Amino acid sequence: METIARAWSKAVLTALPGPWPRRRVVGEAVLAVFMGVLAGLLEVISRTGLEVPFGLAVAGLWVLRRGFPGTVLVLTGAITGWSLGPLPMLVCAGWAAGARIRRVWRLLGSFVLSYLLFSVTGTLKDGASGAPKLIIGLSLGMFLVFVVLPALYGRYRAQRRALLDALRERNDQLVRERVMVVHQARLRERHRIAQDMHDSLGHQLALISVHSGALEVDRTLSDRQREAVGVLRQAAVAAMRELREVVGVLHDESTALPPVAGAPGAAPVRGGVDGIAGLLESSRAAGTQVAYSTEGEQRPLAAAVDNAAYRIVQEALTNAHKHAPGAPIAVALRYEPDALVVEVTNPRAPELVGAHTGAGAVVSGGQGLTGLRERARLVGGMVHAGATPEEGFRLAAVLPYEGVESDGAAALVGEEDWVFEGLSPDEGTGGGRRSPAIGCAAGVGAVTLVVVGLLIWGVMAFVRGSSDSTVRQSLYDQVRVGESKAEVMRRLPPGNDFFTSDFQKDGPARPEGSHCRWYALANGDSDDSWSDSHVARFCFKGGVLVDKVEYISKN
Repeated sequence: METIARAWSKAVLTALPGPWPRRRVVGEAVLAVFMGVLAGLLEVISRTGLEVPFGLAVAGLWVLRRGFPGTVLVLTGAITGWSLGPLPMLVCAGWAAGARIRRVWRLLGSFVLSYLLFSVTGTLKDGASGAPKLIIGLSLGMFLVFVVLPALYGRYRAQRRALLDALRERNDQLVRERVMVVHQARLRERHRIAQDMHDSLGHQLALISVHSGALEVDRTLSDRQREAVGVLRQAAVAAMRELREVVGVLHDESTALPPVAGAPGAAPVRGGVDGIAGLLESSRAAGTQVAYSTEGEQRPLAAAVDNAAYRIVQEALTNAHKHAPGAPIAVALRYEPDALVVEVTNPRAPELVGAHTGAGAVVSGGQGLTGLRERARLVGGMVHAGATPEEGFRLAAVLPYEGVESDGAAALVGEEDWVFEGLSPDEGTGGGRRSPAIGCAAGVGAVTLVVVGLLIWGVMAFVRGSSDSTVRQSLYDQVRVGESKAEVMRRLPPGNDFFTSDFQKDGPARPEGSHCRWYALANGDSDDSWSDSHVARFCFKGGVLVDKVEYISKN
């Protein structure tokens, strides 16, 4: 029972897709009753005697049109071919099918099947009283006007609504992304400030600490002077610790990579390779032995590479001052054929009494090398840092001259550079989308051409049929009873039952066992001057004309 109930619930939800608020329920019920009554009234006018069955069928089809648009279109086309009562429902079914069936081939198949049933049922009903070609042509014209045109408009409305919803959703997404861009810009600025504070202030504080440490062990100073120098060194170390905490907070709140030098929002280049000499002089002034050498022919560097080389040397000197105070430092720049190699080495720190005690403990957060690797990666280079066999330390960087951007350089630098992943520019702006009006207008144009062609064909067929079903008075007088059927038919027009079917319901009694043909009798010599009420009848039996009569039809 549970399975049956679940299947029934699923079938109901499929046939009657929701939601179903009270207002919609009332509206659907009223419209279903209205469509059923309208179909019944049309059946009363047509005098078919099928008012109740067609009215109930139309009401049921109206309710199911949303859940089964293709099925409703096919069934409505079949019953409309038999009677004109469901014609308003056929218009609504075409609208619903065009708006709700998404797959083109399924939509096309539903309309073709509906038209076939519409024309077949119409031919079966009226085929005996009219030419099948004429019935098929009329049914095609009616189907195109009353079904295909509403379907095209319904599909246009549905696609336009879907396009507007997509554009509205895309606009909301762009607004959200713009907020994200602003947030990313703020985070990038925080990161830049943190990186500059770490590289510049950290370097200067390290030099102060080194100077203070050197003075603290100077035997020429008095105890009071040595105590003052110790306070100065403790203040420098405390300042480095506080700087480390501030930089850590800024780094924790920022996940963006440092911007590429030279890009909007990037830190200005400070010194570059030409400024390395100034860094070395500051270290020498602190009492550290620094050796500097260059190899190869000096070449111009991109701004980002120039700045990266300066920052790498600056950070390497800072680390050497902090971790190996008093140890000699060697800085080398090698201009290779395809890249600049920056190398900074220092041996193990000498044992200095009192150099690292108390407040003089080394302050390090590990952000320096991480920042250097990011700087090098942004310009397409790499950084290697590690201990040497002599228990010293070596830092080397390879930087390409032109500064090729890596994947990390795709960090956002402004709203104009924001690129949506998997979205082409045309799609982002709506330029790649074709308006639904174009396809629907093409469909309307094609339907209009077909309908105009059918009208022209219908007019020509009407004129030809009226001529084929008309006999002039002079020809009627020339035909004699007793002539062979072949001779008479050779002189008479081919006839058309569509125009003469009503003539067969009245007139004088036909000879028993005879086969008759009816024509409209034209009183003048012109084929166009014929009257539906003036009838000429020719009856044949045994291959011979046995009766010829003219009369006035009451139909």
